[in-house]
Amino acid sequence: MSDIRVTPSAPGWAELLSGGNLVRSLALCGGVVLHAINLYISTTILPSVVREIGGIDYYAWNTTLFVIASILGAALASPVLTQAGPRVGYLLAVTVFVIGTLICAAAQTMPWMLAGRFVQGFGGGILLALAYPMVRRIFPERLWPRALALLSSMWGIATLLGPAVGGVFAEIGMWRGAFLFLVPAAGLVALAALMVLPKQERDRSQSEPLPLLQLALLTLAVFAASWGGVGVSLLSSILGIGAALLLVVLTIAVERISPRRLLPRATFRLPSALGSLYAASALLAVTVTCTEIFLPLFLQELHGRSPLQAGYIAAVMSAGWTIAAVLTSGFASDRRVMVVRLGPVLSLISMVTLIIVMPWSGAAWAWLPLVLISAALLIGGAGVGIAYPQLSAMVLRAAPAGEEDNAASSIMTVQLCATAFGAALAGLSVNLAGAGGGDIANAARWLFVTVAAAPLLCIVVLRSASFRRAEEAQAG
Repeated sequence: MSDIRVTPSAPGWAELLSGGNLVRSLALCGGVVLHAINLYISTTILPSVVREIGGIDYYAWNTTLFVIASILGAALASPVLTQAGPRVGYLLAVTVFVIGTLICAAAQTMPWMLAGRFVQGFGGGILLALAYPMVRRIFPERLWPRALALLSSMWGIATLLGPAVGGVFAEIGMWRGAFLFLVPAAGLVALAALMVLPKQERDRSQSEPLPLLQLALLTLAVFAASWGGVGVSLLSSILGIGAALLLVVLTIAVERISPRRLLPRATFRLPSALGSLYAASALLAVTVTCTEIFLPLFLQELHGRSPLQAGYIAAVMSAGWTIAAVLTSGFASDRRVMVVRLGPVLSLISMVTLIIVMPWSGAAWAWLPLVLISAALLIGGAGVGIAYPQLSAMVLRAAPAGEEDNAASSIMTVQLCATAFGAALAGLSVNLAGAGGGDIANAARWLFVTVAAAPLLCIVVLRSASFRRAEEAQAG
């Protein structure tokens, strides 16, 4: 574990957003914005997509396959950065993303759409994961919390643009145009990469071999979980989820002994500071992602909202994340751990509220559940926003010597894995609760019961001996 002392207070935003740092910040944020806007566009238009081409039982697979591919892309981020350099790496990732986007825009069936989402996810995963090791490389440590909060705040831009673009195209019956909108946006990211990113790293060296066995096992695990999550029958669900759990255990066992690592060494050796930080981050990511996947569907079917309205209400959660991340990014070290512990408590309160309110669609008080839903989403997003960037900064400081880049890029790898498994469990709970048969209210209730387990487990992790080791690293 690196012996880095934390500065007592963080510098202001002016240092990060001026001069050369401004240009660097814009370059790193471009890929995050593209990935995030795509996510919100997709979740907003999916109800319209399903109504035209079918495939309601595979609704969650649009996210699951996207995230599986993103995991593979994120795992390649560090080798791409080393071998191709930032500029070429970003251009390759953007090209792959555009190809996947065009496949989605032309989709005539759900399998066709899922293929496009997989290609999109692969390119997006590289873009997303490249930003984190670059933060560690190009900014001084005192700017890490601000830079990481800035990356999180890019979801705020997606909150505004994603539902607007997706909702407008869905309401005029042209959801394919929403995907085509992403193509020129991707072109702007490519242009920014050409203008401000270096062609190659000055200390370019040979990258470590990829942990192909772990990636293969992890991919199979996510596929198994997704198959179980479709909920075709109780037996298939049990077999799918059981196989996924076994494959995850096998992945961890291989990771512990393999010289080719997906995550930094000692991540799975208890008590592990990095392990607790990754676990807490993953559980918080599950809370947001699983909630947002089905929100547009619930809001349209249970509360009579239009695609545009449903998209913006669903985006309130990311707005809460963004606002909280920006406001707390300058906290001193003693307050950082405090807000990390508070985060999952707020998210748990949010999920309990949604369990009660989301199925409520009484016509006489139609405005009241929407107000309570919006408040719950804002609180839940704020809970994640105050904790997640601080956990990411703690990962950078706790990284073992010589594995700093891997530890940084693994932040996104872990988040994407959590998103994939969370989406599968969300799909399972919704399908078993009767969504395919039209019982949307019961599906909504059981989804949030399932998701509430994530912040509850996060609270347990933050009370563990492993997390106390992470706290000690922050203190010096």
